[in-house]
Amino acid sequence: MLSGNLGLGKTTLVEALHNRLGGKVFQMKDFIDSLRQHHPLAIEEVFEQLVMDALNGHDVVFVDDMHLLCNLTYQGHAYPRAHLLNIPVQILSSYAVRTNKKLIFSGQPYALSTLAQEACYVGMARFQIEDYQALCQHYVRDEAIALDYAKIYRFASKLNAYQLKDACLSLRRKNHLETEHFINYLKARQLISNINLEEIQAVDLNTLKGVDDVIESLEANIILPLENDALATEFDLKPKRGVLLAGPPGTGKTTIGRALARRLKSKFFLIDGTFISGTGDFYGGVHRVFEAAKQNAPSIVFIDDGDVIFEGGDELGFYRYLLTLLDGLESESVGRVCLMMTAMQASSLPPALVRSGRIELWLELRLPNDDARSAILKQHLCQLPTVLSNVDVSRLVSETNDFTGADLKRLIEDGKTLYAYDCSRQRPLRSATEYFLSAVELVKNNKAIYAQADSQARQQHSVKHGYRGTMRISRQNMIE
Repeated sequence: MLSGNLGLGKTTLVEALHNRLGGKVFQMKDFIDSLRQHHPLAIEEVFEQLVMDALNGHDVVFVDDMHLLCNLTYQGHAYPRAHLLNIPVQILSSYAVRTNKKLIFSGQPYALSTLAQEACYVGMARFQIEDYQALCQHYVRDEAIALDYAKIYRFASKLNAYQLKDACLSLRRKNHLETEHFINYLKARQLISNINLEEIQAVDLNTLKGVDDVIESLEANIILPLENDALATEFDLKPKRGVLLAGPPGTGKTTIGRALARRLKSKFFLIDGTFISGTGDFYGGVHRVFEAAKQNAPSIVFIDDGDVIFEGGDELGFYRYLLTLLDGLESESVGRVCLMMTAMQASSLPPALVRSGRIELWLELRLPNDDARSAILKQHLCQLPTVLSNVDVSRLVSETNDFTGADLKRLIEDGKTLYAYDCSRQRPLRSATEYFLSAVELVKNNKAIYAQADSQARQQHSVKHGYRGTMRISRQNMIE
């Protein structure tokens, strides 16, 4: 059993072995051509007969891309003969052993592991730096000599031959076969996050007000190791393994996530309210995100509103999965994935998850002080029409002591709406400051209603022990 992921050279190796040893090679195309002459449900019988005939005539038989057949017969839930393929595989394997012949299957690991137990498994390892160099120089010859393969490998250590070939040939056509162009091409074409940046509101970390200490810590501990290859290499810098952003609603946790998504692009992966916990799809979706993050490592998995997942106390599987990641019990690639969570309160997360050593970086987002509220208000006001720009900001600051950044944004939006409504009704207009002070009262009333509703909901939750916590905060929060 020759086992390896896509693009590691299994078919190339099969062809080389065939040239050296002789024998017969079967591609899946050969099997499909033969199946056309039989009943569609005779997959197993046709496969057995085809390979058996080859074994009778040759000492060595190769079956390439066996995982494609396994996908149909093992994982197709509507297939009426699921797992029946095991029988002809066992028959063929036993026959090869008895007759001292060689039967070699190649395919992806997830499929081959279900085949003959007495087989010898040979795994194809991931490419190393020298493999990158050999492949690129094979595709474009001397033009690839100048590439810094160590730097490319540090940026993306899980590329396969197809990805390397595509990058080499595309950049050669544009006369851009240089290291930085190579990495930029990977960012744009080969390494893909699970979010659509076009749907994410454009936010720059440097424009966020009142969270300077948090931004500086993220720049030093997360962004620097990911973006500054020279310093990361010289000082062996790695992103923190676990990061917690804690703070009340509206203090900027999700906004920071948006900014990181924009900044890091293909290195950023999101788990949010579109992943509904307590369902079968939840675990599969989460696993796919982490696998993609490992493929793109170093990278970040950002879990928005992580405390909501554990609210019902039912997500033990996900909880243990996160513990495994934070404890570094998996492969080296997992050690290059940063897990970042947001929560309203650290106390709402399982104690073992946030104990010392698992969360390496604690960042608290507080309510903005007077200076921060002034800066946030001015940032929003400068984008308004001139008629609303003459505002007594100091009065607004004094009236908004317990406002979050989101509350201040809502204040500006409501003030605009009140002014526009009076214009539409041809009412006498007040000063811009008065409209925004009226908006302050609207926001305060809404905050009071929310606080009461939240208190009632928490009381009901504590009574209904059967309640299943779900991630119902929509991805729209990340987009808007």
